[in-house]
Amino acid sequence: MGIRKTAAEAISVVSTAVLRNVFHRPAENFPGKVALYVDPAIIADQRQKMARGSVCVVGTNGKTTVTNMLANCLVSAGQRVVCNRGGANLDSGVATCLLHAKRSDWGVFECDELWLVKILPHLQSEYVVLLNLFPDQLDRTGGLDYIQDSIARALKASPRTTLIYNADDPHCEKIARMVNNPRIPFGINEALDTLKGAATDAQICQECDTMLDYAYRTYSQLGSFSCPQCGFSHAHSKFMARGCTVGLEGMEFDIVAATDEEAIAGGAIAHLAAPYTGTYMIYNLLAVYVAGHIMGLSNNVIQLSVNSFDEHNGRLEHLDVQGRSVLLNLAKNPTGFNQNLGIVLQEEGPVAVGFFVNDMEGDGRDVSWIWDVDFESLAGRKDTFVFVGGMRAHDLQVRLKYAGVPSIRVENATELMGQVSGLDSAYKVFMIANYTSLPEVRAECVELIEKGQEAPDQVSSQPPVPKALPEEHTVADKPGLHIVHLYPDLLDQGGDAGNVTILEKRCRWRGIPVTVEQLVCGQAPLFTNADIVVLGDGFDRQQRLACSNLLPVADACKQYIESGGVMLAIDGGLQILGSSWYIDDEELSGLGVLDMKNGRAKGKSTRIVGDIVVQTELVSSLVVGFENHEGVTELGVDMQPFGNALKGIGNNTGDSTEGILYKNLIGSYVHGPILAKSPELADYLIARALERKGAAPTLAPLDDTEEQAANAFMRSRLGL
Repeated sequence: MGIRKTAAEAISVVSTAVLRNVFHRPAENFPGKVALYVDPAIIADQRQKMARGSVCVVGTNGKTTVTNMLANCLVSAGQRVVCNRGGANLDSGVATCLLHAKRSDWGVFECDELWLVKILPHLQSEYVVLLNLFPDQLDRTGGLDYIQDSIARALKASPRTTLIYNADDPHCEKIARMVNNPRIPFGINEALDTLKGAATDAQICQECDTMLDYAYRTYSQLGSFSCPQCGFSHAHSKFMARGCTVGLEGMEFDIVAATDEEAIAGGAIAHLAAPYTGTYMIYNLLAVYVAGHIMGLSNNVIQLSVNSFDEHNGRLEHLDVQGRSVLLNLAKNPTGFNQNLGIVLQEEGPVAVGFFVNDMEGDGRDVSWIWDVDFESLAGRKDTFVFVGGMRAHDLQVRLKYAGVPSIRVENATELMGQVSGLDSAYKVFMIANYTSLPEVRAECVELIEKGQEAPDQVSSQPPVPKALPEEHTVADKPGLHIVHLYPDLLDQGGDAGNVTILEKRCRWRGIPVTVEQLVCGQAPLFTNADIVVLGDGFDRQQRLACSNLLPVADACKQYIESGGVMLAIDGGLQILGSSWYIDDEELSGLGVLDMKNGRAKGKSTRIVGDIVVQTELVSSLVVGFENHEGVTELGVDMQPFGNALKGIGNNTGDSTEGILYKNLIGSYVHGPILAKSPELADYLIARALERKGAAPTLAPLDDTEEQAANAFMRSRLGL
């Protein structure tokens, strides 16, 4: 072991020198990656460098901010700290950080949710701070159950580690109940104003799959929850924030402490005020305070560190670009984007908002999640200009079109600022970007600041003019359509609710009267009044509950399909229509309305993930999207596939078939959602529904420039 350790350290020194001096790269991961190959125990070998121990910070949102802020608090208290401040949060990043470090008092490490199990058992950290868990990069993680199990395994391998966790999050509470580690729960002790219509990421009990009740929410699934069936509930927090106020210029709140799990908190033990905004930052600051307090830091040290915190990394960073106020921030999933939209909507004056989304490996390849963002909240806002950029600018523009928000596509932040230069100086600029696009956006803003003026060829003396959106209207003598959206509270994992929005809008733009009925868990559908039925995808628990809700009306569902009823079923929604489907190794009965079954591929990984392009006889254009599903699907002898996968896998690894086509039912594994870049397919469904009502199926043409551009971009990228 000594030889391996010595060799690993030597290789780390050499590789670091080469990367920094020859290739001029930061060397945040590679030296540790090589060292781990030589000595898999190198993290444990380096543990002695931290005299007092270490802290691991984990969670979907906020871990970079909390890690760096907590490290700053310790430094302000005179402690020597080693910290992966750059956000290299895999085991290779932590190993590199330790190999580069000198002897210190504390280690504070940001850890990826799925990599904590490769880090914590070696570090045996004193504390793990668990912030939250939201659906994020599902093409990489697969689902929250897998993440929860992974974090729990990490904690079980380090039984003395104290878990400091957000008790307002059902996902975090579930992890706390899975382990025997010492636990310190924290939370917010009151309801907060949240963005109306924002997606809720978890509404189902983590123990018995019953829908949760909430006494109040703070945002998304966070709040005071309880299960009416089994008693799974929000823990009594040891540390709570109350009296919270959040504005554009800052926030403040009291922190109260409970003496035991049953006690009601007494007087405040601290008051924090900070120049930040966004409800989520209350949780971040509270996590920093609780960890710092437990580690022996004074209130004064924590407050001073919070006040002076500025990492210059684009996260809630205020810049003055050419005399104009610009706020940069990171958002990488629906919850983050909705929180940022809440910040924008607090601004009472005129605003220009830029959304930048890439789909590189660090971002997640699937951008279906943008349809779970409440962009509709911007619709109709006065004095608002919206710009879209990044690799998936076309997808953003399509999403905003159906949200009723005109947008302008830009190549980069420099072009955005050039367009904004034609606006009144009162306009404030917000730039919201995901992982890999944020550094690019910030670098361009900094370059503009250093130059002192925008590039001459990108400055505009006129206000930007977005393309007008189609107008919604109703023609009284046209037959109307009734769209039934089944269980959006359960089946909306891949942005599939966007399919309903697209169908509704394309009807309204043509003057076709349309109503949308959303049935939630516990409500049984009446298929007799439906013209189009839509089912989306969900996590295993949600899919099971949706199936149980539909089983009593399986015959009515079958009759609707056999009579030519129009239906769109995606992924999990498709699977439950067959005779059987699986959760892990458990076979469950489906509705049995289609001659189709879902199984498991023997001896192979059953998760099928990646871009997919489908050719179908129903429309002339190719259907473009993303697949992320488990198992294999076998169609009965009389069943016809929806189409053939030109790229991607589709139903199974044995042939190129994708989905199912039976009468007027389309089933598919294509997310995106499927209709976003395939407007012709949306019109096919509308036409079939009108035809079934005895109306003319011919539809007036619409301007599908944005949808076609998004389709063409992905086809070109995939070589089609």
